[in-house]
Amino acid sequence: MRRSAPALRATAAAPLLLAALALAAAPAHAQQPAPDTPLQAQYRATAGRIIAAALADSGAWAKMARITDTYGNRLAGSDALERALEDILRTMQQEGLENAHAEPVMVPRWVRGEESAELVEPRGQPLPMLGLGGSVGTPRGGITAPVLVVSTFDELTRRAAEARGKIVLFDEVWQGYGPTVQYRGRAAVAAARVGAVAALIRSVTPFPLRTPHTGAMYYDSAVARVPAAALTVEDAMLLHRMQDRGQRVVVHLTMAARTLPDSPSRNVMGEIRGSEHPEEVVVIGGHTDSWDVGQGAMDDMGGVVVSWEAVRLLQRLGLRPRRTIRVVGWVNEENGDRGGEGYRDAHRDQLANHVLAIESDGGVFRPTGFGFTGTDSALALVRQIGALLLPLGADTVSRGGGGTDINPMTQLGVPSMGLNDDGTRYFWYHHTNADTPDKLDPREMAQCVAAMAVMAYVVADMPERLPWGVPAGR
Repeated sequence: MRRSAPALRATAAAPLLLAALALAAAPAHAQQPAPDTPLQAQYRATAGRIIAAALADSGAWAKMARITDTYGNRLAGSDALERALEDILRTMQQEGLENAHAEPVMVPRWVRGEESAELVEPRGQPLPMLGLGGSVGTPRGGITAPVLVVSTFDELTRRAAEARGKIVLFDEVWQGYGPTVQYRGRAAVAAARVGAVAALIRSVTPFPLRTPHTGAMYYDSAVARVPAAALTVEDAMLLHRMQDRGQRVVVHLTMAARTLPDSPSRNVMGEIRGSEHPEEVVVIGGHTDSWDVGQGAMDDMGGVVVSWEAVRLLQRLGLRPRRTIRVVGWVNEENGDRGGEGYRDAHRDQLANHVLAIESDGGVFRPTGFGFTGTDSALALVRQIGALLLPLGADTVSRGGGGTDINPMTQLGVPSMGLNDDGTRYFWYHHTNADTPDKLDPREMAQCVAAMAVMAYVVADMPERLPWGVPAGR
């Protein structure tokens, strides 16, 4: 049936009328945002300017890709890391960052060497693997031994009598990074305590792609040091299924890993000097080192670069805050934490004037906000600043945040923040050969630059400094 023009107009108007009635019935707080606080009113226009300029620029991704493509993986003590640090420092100086310099740090030097794993029984098959950072090597010629597969430390305790002379494989399913990564750290010690000759773990990841994931492990002087390595999720499950069927599982493991004497390295940094209180510092950054696989793009050259580009953005916009903003590329986060400790020690006398420390070490995907460790009054202020990031969807500031590199400062009272982002895919590629620039998106990195720049600038520029200190018991 064909409708008349008046009827068509009435029909078209009906949804608009219903929408208007719904809006009128909605709670008042849903109709309009809360008015700005004085702090927000003072900085909203500047925050908008920073965000617009950041989103118009893909320089962060290009810089990250250039460095990681050129130097590759950068384990502490490696020539690749030192050449990358020289490049970063030289580029900071060429870009005109103030006080661009390096501070010496001695770092551990672990070398992976040749390594392999092979299933021997019930059939032959190569097993993709990565030795865990800090592991000792196997004896010359490797280790060939039956495998005992367990799911948990408790199961190994119950089956301790079966473990002597065997390779223990921990096939613990992903329970989140915190609960699961303990198997990477403690597997070798647990296996040695029950007389095992080596430890293997299921890679710490929620998303199997038959890719092994490395990472740091630890020894206990009370037990023997046995080699430790990660298998892929798929192969850990394979060996577990074989054992459950009653099949004898035998693996040959060869590792030439060794630890050499400590090596000289450095933290690199540059600044925008404060116009009124240059001695007061907001420090932001990430870590320059990576594991010796992949290119360390996501973990964590991306974090270094978005911090660096945040300072560069403020420089280009002519925004010089009252206090100094210092970008730092810390060294040796992955297997020693020497960069964060070295920075704390070098600046111990100035830490009372470190107003805030912000770290980005979560992959620089789409930012969602920040985690914060500090006093309640400081949290209330940074939440006001966080609200300025609503256009990015990064306005949530939650309690509890920081990072490995800034933790030594946090322990001494410096308020700390960690950039939070959508980490859905982070542990897919974490500590693997797949940590390459293509995993990061230029626009998402630009959003991270904007979030870091706004937070750092407002804290560095607001008339009163952020209240200092962290909650008791932190």
